[in-house]
Amino acid sequence: MTYPILSPKLAASAAKHLASNDPALAPVIAEFGLCNIQPHQNYYQELVDSIVSQQLSIKAAASIMQRFIDLFNGSFPSPEAILQKSAEDFRGAGLSYAKANYIRDLAERILDGRLKFDHLDQLNNDEIVKELTAVKGVGEWTADMFMMFCMGRPDVLATGDLGIKNGIRSLYKLKDVPTPEQITKIASKNSWHPYETVACWYIWRSLRNKD
Repeated sequence: MTYPILSPKLAASAAKHLASNDPALAPVIAEFGLCNIQPHQNYYQELVDSIVSQQLSIKAAASIMQRFIDLFNGSFPSPEAILQKSAEDFRGAGLSYAKANYIRDLAERILDGRLKFDHLDQLNNDEIVKELTAVKGVGEWTADMFMMFCMGRPDVLATGDLGIKNGIRSLYKLKDVPTPEQITKIASKNSWHPYETVACWYIWRSLRNKD
C-alpha cells in the first residue's frame, strides 16, 4: 500500500480542510501559511540524532552531536563504525551511558536485520511505531516525531508532545494541560483527520516557535 507524504500540494489541501473545520486553528493557518515540513529518507541518521537529542535543549543537543561526530573524524558514522566505539568513548563526547547503549543497540539491529528501513514506507503508522519502539531508547514520542518530520506522514497525532499539549491548552482555552484522551477528542471534534500532523504543526507554531 502507498501512503501519502507531505508535499506543498497536500499542505495546501490540509490548510483548507483544517481552516474550514476548526475555528481555533483558522487564524493560526492564516498567520503562518502552509506547513513546510520537508520529508527525507535519511532514516538512520534521524534516529541517531533523535536519541542523542533526547531531553536536551537545542543548543546542548547540537554541541553533543558535534562532539559525537568528531569521534569519527567529522563524518557521520556508519553502524559498523558505531560498534567499534565503546560506551566510554561516547561518554567522553557527552552522552550518557544509557544513550551510548541505545545508539549501539540501534546499530546492532540495523546490522543484524532486526530493523530495516527499506520497507517502512509500506507500513501503517501503528506498524512503524511497533518497529521503531523495539529499539532501546526509542519511545512513542520519538516514533511520532520520526513519522511527522522525517517520513512526512500527514496524519500523526502527537498526543505525548509537551509543546502540542501547551498549544492546545492555550488555543482551546483549557484550564489544565490536556490528556492524550482529551487531545484525541479535540482532534475528532474538529475533524483534523486525515491531516493530524499538519494540525499539530500549526499548534506548535501558535506558540511562536521557530522552524
